[in-house]
Amino acid sequence: MSHTPHELHEEFPEFAARITELKTGGGRFAQVAEAYHELNRAVHRMETGLEAVADEVLEDFKKKRLALKDDIATMLKA
Repeated sequence: MSHTPHELHEEFPEFAARITELKTGGGRFAQVAEAYHELNRAVHRMETGLEAVADEVLEDFKKKRLALKDDIATMLKA
Protein backbone atom coordinates (compact mmCIF):
# COMPACT_ATOMS: atom_id res chain seq x y z
CA MET A 1 0.00 0.00 0.00
CA SER A 2 1.35 3.38 -0.96
CA HIS A 3 1.15 6.33 1.37
CA THR A 4 2.31 8.75 -1.29
CA PRO A 5 -0.11 11.52 -2.22
CA HIS A 6 -1.32 11.20 -5.80
CA GLU A 7 -1.13 14.85 -6.85
CA LEU A 8 -2.22 15.60 -10.41
CA HIS A 9 1.14 17.04 -11.46
CA GLU A 10 2.78 13.82 -10.28
CA GLU A 11 0.19 11.57 -11.89
CA PHE A 12 0.37 13.39 -15.24
CA PRO A 13 3.83 15.01 -15.40
CA GLU A 14 3.63 15.33 -19.18
CA PHE A 15 0.54 17.55 -18.75
CA ALA A 16 1.82 19.73 -15.88
CA ALA A 17 1.56 23.00 -17.83
CA ARG A 18 -1.88 22.07 -19.21
CA ILE A 19 -3.16 21.17 -15.73
CA THR A 20 -2.12 24.58 -14.41
CA GLU A 21 -3.70 26.31 -17.40
CA LEU A 22 -7.00 24.43 -17.11
CA LYS A 23 -7.20 24.81 -13.32
CA THR A 24 -6.73 28.57 -13.49
CA GLY A 25 -9.22 28.87 -16.35
CA GLY A 26 -12.12 27.76 -14.20
CA GLY A 27 -14.83 25.62 -15.74
CA ARG A 28 -15.46 21.92 -15.50
CA PHE A 29 -11.79 20.89 -15.33
CA ALA A 30 -11.19 23.15 -12.34
CA GLN A 31 -14.22 21.68 -10.56
CA VAL A 32 -13.18 18.08 -11.22
CA ALA A 33 -9.58 18.82 -10.26
CA GLU A 34 -10.72 20.38 -6.98
CA ALA A 35 -12.95 17.38 -6.22
CA TYR A 36 -10.01 15.08 -6.99
CA HIS A 37 -7.73 17.10 -4.72
CA GLU A 38 -10.18 16.96 -1.79
CA LEU A 39 -10.79 13.24 -2.25
CA ASN A 40 -7.09 12.55 -2.68
CA ARG A 41 -6.27 14.31 0.57
CA ALA A 42 -8.98 12.32 2.38
CA VAL A 43 -7.54 9.05 1.02
CA HIS A 44 -4.05 10.10 2.09
CA ARG A 45 -5.26 10.88 5.62
CA MET A 46 -6.93 7.46 5.79
CA GLU A 47 -3.89 5.62 4.46
CA THR A 48 -1.54 7.30 6.91
CA GLY A 49 -3.81 6.61 9.88
CA LEU A 50 -4.81 10.20 10.58
CA GLU A 51 -8.42 9.14 10.03
CA ALA A 52 -9.47 5.69 11.11
CA VAL A 53 -11.98 4.12 8.73
CA ALA A 54 -13.08 0.65 7.70
CA ASP A 55 -11.25 -0.91 4.78
CA GLU A 56 -14.44 -0.78 2.71
CA VAL A 57 -14.68 2.98 3.18
CA LEU A 58 -11.09 3.47 2.09
CA GLU A 59 -11.62 1.28 -0.97
CA ASP A 60 -14.77 3.24 -1.89
CA PHE A 61 -12.87 6.53 -1.67
CA LYS A 62 -10.06 5.09 -3.81
CA LYS A 63 -12.57 4.00 -6.47
CA LYS A 64 -14.10 7.47 -6.53
CA ARG A 65 -10.63 9.02 -6.81
CA LEU A 66 -9.81 6.71 -9.72
CA ALA A 67 -13.04 7.67 -11.51
CA LEU A 68 -12.15 11.36 -11.15
CA LYS A 69 -8.62 10.64 -12.37
CA ASP A 70 -10.06 8.92 -15.44
CA ASP A 71 -12.24 11.99 -16.14
CA ILE A 72 -9.21 14.25 -15.75
CA ALA A 73 -7.12 12.09 -18.09
CA THR A 74 -9.87 12.27 -20.71
CA MET A 75 -10.03 16.06 -20.43
CA LEU A 76 -6.26 16.42 -20.61
CA LYS A 77 -6.05 14.32 -23.75
CA ALA A 78 -8.92 16.12 -25.49
